[in-house]
Amino acid sequence: MIRLKRTSTKDRDFRNLIVELDTDLQSRYKDVKYQYNAYTDVDHLNTAVIAYIQDIAVGCGCFKEIGENTVEIKRMFVNPYFRGFGVASSIIEELLIWARQLYYEEAVLETGKKQPESIKLYAKHGFTIIDNFGPYIGMEESVCMRMDLTNK
Repeated sequence: MIRLKRTSTKDRDFRNLIVELDTDLQSRYKDVKYQYNAYTDVDHLNTAVIAYIQDIAVGCGCFKEIGENTVEIKRMFVNPYFRGFGVASSIIEELLIWARQLYYEEAVLETGKKQPESIKLYAKHGFTIIDNFGPYIGMEESVCMRMDLTNK
């Protein structure tokens, strides 16, 4: 059973999962100038979700406001040993519910071309591919997506 916890990005379990995420991204993009590091600062957010299975922190995600009505989903990750159990879906749904509760109208995100499982996950939850936005404009390895939060 998956248990979700709303917390901040200062949470120790969140920080530990981010180390795993960064290691995963470095292994995928080691041969490419994929500049995810420049836009990953989430140090002071109170909108993080951690997923637990039997009290083990297995996944995380968060969002930050990037406009009056828009949030950006950030730092989504599930430990590879716990993939395929619905953890990522649980996290993204909780983040979207939380964003709606705070009256945001749109969610956007950026992922990478070498993360096809992420693109598939987000599409399954209603995100569609858009032109790269903000800091991701011109980044060839980036895939940006958007979801209207007012439709559900």
